[in-house]
Amino acid sequence: MDAIVKMLEKHQPFFEKISRNIYLQAIKDGFLGCMPIVLTSSIFLLIATLPGVVGITLPQPLIDWCNKLYNFTMGVMGIMVAGTTAKNFTASMNRRMPAGKVLNDGSTMVAAQCSMLLLAVTQFTTKFNGSELSVFDCTSMGTRGLFSAYIAAFITVWVYKFCVSRDLTIKLPKEVPGAIAQNFRDIIPFGGAVIICGIIDVVVRNLMGVPFSELLIKLLSPLFTAAETYPGLILIQAATAFFWFIGVHGPSIVQPGIDPIRLANQAENLQVLLAGGHPAHSLTFNMSLVGEFGGTGATFIVPLLLILFMKSKQLKAVGKASIVPVAFAVNEPLLFGAPMILNPYMLIPFVAAGCVNVSVAKFFIDNVGMNGFSFVVPWATPAPIGIFITTNFQLIALVFVAIIILLDAIIYLPFLKAYDKLLCDQEAERVADLGLESDSAASIAANASAPAVEQATATVETTVAAADSKPVADQPEPAADASAKKDVDGLKVLVLCAGAGTSAMLANAIKEGAAQTGENIASSAGAYGQHTAIMDQYDVIVLAPQVRSYYNDMKADTDRLGIKLLAPRGKEYIDLTRDPAGAIKWLRENLD
Repeated sequence: MDAIVKMLEKHQPFFEKISRNIYLQAIKDGFLGCMPIVLTSSIFLLIATLPGVVGITLPQPLIDWCNKLYNFTMGVMGIMVAGTTAKNFTASMNRRMPAGKVLNDGSTMVAAQCSMLLLAVTQFTTKFNGSELSVFDCTSMGTRGLFSAYIAAFITVWVYKFCVSRDLTIKLPKEVPGAIAQNFRDIIPFGGAVIICGIIDVVVRNLMGVPFSELLIKLLSPLFTAAETYPGLILIQAATAFFWFIGVHGPSIVQPGIDPIRLANQAENLQVLLAGGHPAHSLTFNMSLVGEFGGTGATFIVPLLLILFMKSKQLKAVGKASIVPVAFAVNEPLLFGAPMILNPYMLIPFVAAGCVNVSVAKFFIDNVGMNGFSFVVPWATPAPIGIFITTNFQLIALVFVAIIILLDAIIYLPFLKAYDKLLCDQEAERVADLGLESDSAASIAANASAPAVEQATATVETTVAAADSKPVADQPEPAADASAKKDVDGLKVLVLCAGAGTSAMLANAIKEGAAQTGENIASSAGAYGQHTAIMDQYDVIVLAPQVRSYYNDMKADTDRLGIKLLAPRGKEYIDLTRDPAGAIKWLRENLD
């Protein structure tokens, strides 16, 4: 097992390089920027549809109003994603531009949206009440047009880069106000991007007889079909868990490529449900509630297993500390506290549990009559509740939840027991080394200088350190009396993670610590990729462990703005979330 971990460590830089790919980052961050559309539209859809489940009939005008709000939010999702993807891709491209040359992200955003419409939307004329009307086919403006959105965004930014790098712009006298001059500088790249996408649209329509968005769906349909088989679902889930296990945020690598089909399938499931049929798609957006049941690795039941069945004080402490966060899919306290990341004892259950869950889900959807997921719920919704809601409140969904909880417990328990035995033996050895009886282990843990939750084995400690040994490692060690010298009064701190869940834990700890110590410190939590518009408002930015692989890109931005960047390692981060006063001390020690 140690050999497997060493092999994974050897290839970790390659996997991290994949996670930092600017195209994947732009897709992920662009989609994340549109999550309010997904969640808000789903609320109105639930209002319109769910009362009928319990026999309540809403007034038709209210139903029509809710449906209109849904159609004009989720229905234009593709257009919005084209803009947000282009904006984030522009930010990455600007880091690679020659000195003094910058792409205008506002202009690339608008150009990408126009280009996406050219690639995805069909315009035709029809007669209505005796008059000829020009009509847009809105089918591909939403989730069906996401691939067109990504292509439009990438083409647009590359055209802008080509033009700006070579000064192919309209230049005005220096007396012209900057905002007006910028508009003229953007005319050539804007026109170039739109013309290129327009040409692509004409060629595809004439050769294939379908808009570009339909062409992609047609060409990739075999891949989508394969992804919705048992092997396909297992592969997707295994890859997500595998990347997280080696310390790279798995969803950031795996999900961008399948988000378009996941959202399209979920929208199709909804249409079938509203028509009275059986939603049969299993590869949907909220399948993550099953595969990542309690977080990546399907860890929902693990904290309870630690509390009830483990004898090691370390694992019991981790279980108590993580049971509430894990219920809301924030499982970093468990991943870094046990630890599970790069822990050879945990590799098999961490990958296998989610794979088993998605397989059982597909079986229930295909053979038992459980609905495929049709509604979208926030990612932090407790998984059992989210599954019950998004299957349209089916009782069979509760049976399904009970079964996968039992299966996950069966998968994890033998490996946890083996790891627990190792920790108990090591705790006994520490007691013997100190000349104490084994029943005094609790007092040792209470008085030890290290935190109660610590690395248990030299192997795990080494591997976790290796996973976290990023550029932060060269930060100077603070002086012993640094906390007494550094002033943090008036400090503004932004904590970033992948989805603003883990970051909220540290941001809240900093707020609580500031209140305890009387410091005037403001702290906020955010998602990496959505920080660019607000980062200049902060003095310090902290990267959570799950987005630590973006340190170098982030460092370029923070150095330019004069912002302090910190990136604590996994276990250190979790310890800070539990120690508000210690979080304030840590900030003092790490300020220049």
